[in-house]
Amino acid sequence: MGCGNSKVLPEASKRSYVSVVQSLVAFSKACDDDDGPTKCLQKQKGSWFSANTKRHQPGSHRQQQIVRDGRERDKAVTYKDKFDQRVTARYDIKALIGRGSFSRVVRVEHRATRQPFAIKMMETEAPQGREVCASELAVLQRVSHDNVIQLIEVFQFPQRVYMVLELATGGELLERVVSRGHFTERDATRALRMVLAGVGYLHRLGIAHRDLKPENLLYYHPGPDSRLLVTDFGLTSWSLTTTCGTPEYLAPEVLLRKPYTCAVDMWALGVIAYIVLSGSMPFEDDSRTRLYRSIVRGKFSFHGDPWPSVSNLAKDFIQRLLALDSATRLTADQAIRHSWVVTMAASSSTRNLHRSISQNLRKPSSSSSSSSSSSSSSSSSSSPLIFFSLF
Repeated sequence: MGCGNSKVLPEASKRSYVSVVQSLVAFSKACDDDDGPTKCLQKQKGSWFSANTKRHQPGSHRQQQIVRDGRERDKAVTYKDKFDQRVTARYDIKALIGRGSFSRVVRVEHRATRQPFAIKMMETEAPQGREVCASELAVLQRVSHDNVIQLIEVFQFPQRVYMVLELATGGELLERVVSRGHFTERDATRALRMVLAGVGYLHRLGIAHRDLKPENLLYYHPGPDSRLLVTDFGLTSWSLTTTCGTPEYLAPEVLLRKPYTCAVDMWALGVIAYIVLSGSMPFEDDSRTRLYRSIVRGKFSFHGDPWPSVSNLAKDFIQRLLALDSATRLTADQAIRHSWVVTMAASSSTRNLHRSISQNLRKPSSSSSSSSSSSSSSSSSSSPLIFFSLF
């Protein structure tokens, strides 16, 4: 576990490109069967810890969400029978809010205090399930920070482990950006400061998250003063060669199968900062091969709306995170001290970026986007690009 050297293979999905707009709707994850009969560790896209009560959906979409919520409550009744009686004696099962290959997550209420929580029920009978559970539990039992999801208590049984966690009801990072109606660089720095605080804390403990993305950054409550939480630690100490991440956020050293450190999280934060400010991805392509080639070459641009209105300091912040050389990439402690973050974009334009962000989020992925001219951080990789079988 942690920031020491290790190697992983990235996770595949049925589609080469995972659109950012998927963070605003229900998520699903599946294996790409084109690479052979390898076993797949599936991870739920979207929040396992969010109550999903504030989806940004107009009209009929909102009604569909209500129907889905009703179905999830019905499913929770089914899963309630799977819960050990010692768990249900303390917690009242309310609704199913997420699922993975080896887990189900339900919203619950503490019977005595009526306080809401999330319980992640993990199946540990299979070896992979045990390892995923051990990985996440090892991290959650060590951490205690305002910007990291908190483990409340654990119930351990021979075939299942129940993790009681904070319940984040404020929605995902991009949901908040879209639902605000007004979003500036100052708002972006406010969110990123909280993420950097949480990630910096993890790195100081020697913990690399390995799967940072907007879907794993959740607001604790819907209010404007809510803290932002780093969640989902299923990959933190996963050390097998089949370890997976999310393709669009993978650092070049991971794709090149080089030894890596916590710097992979900082690359992912550079991708997240780019998305938060523009609503588009720095690296995207319908072809996974071209996508990975763009990443290892550091090929991205600041072209198109709203980039002409975004400050040079913000662009500098992103470039320093998306540095090909991990040794020169900003650390979490350095990033939180970057002038753009420290001043909370005081010298930046106060232009409302909301419209451009929302429009870009609605655009379909473009196979040409990642072939555009690169920013000043672009350079050719001297190492050969290795394309390998992904599960």
